Amino acid sequence: MKSIGNILWFFFGGFLSGAAWCITGALWCVTIIGIPIGVQCFKLSAMSFFPFGKQIIYRGGVMSTLVNFIWFLCGGILLALLHFIIGLLWCATIIGIPFGLQFFKLGKLALAPFGAEIVPIAETK
Repeated sequence: MKSIGNILWFFFGGFLSGAAWCITGALWCVTIIGIPIGVQCFKLSAMSFFPFGKQIIYRGGVMSTLVNFIWFLCGGILLALLHFIIGLLWCATIIGIPFGLQFFKLGKLALAPFGAEIVPIAETK
């Protein structure tokens, strides 16, 4: 089921979301100081292209909190707003609710991406 969800996701919003993360990462990589932040954006773009079957675990310390604060002020809020607005639009229809929930998950990730770890969801049999 997650494969079908990921394929549909890519065509109905995932490409836009992943491209936004890639563009943000490229802009951060323009400066030498911003390269670690840009690399993190590229890692998260993979999650954004295909989010079904993955979950986010938040771990962090003082350094990730500091970088998240800088991230929030310098671009994280715009990326989060993009995801939340598109998520609201998807949730306006019943069939779009799974896509809207994925956009909300990515919006939360866009608010504080540092210290977050992306892991596959354990399937129960």
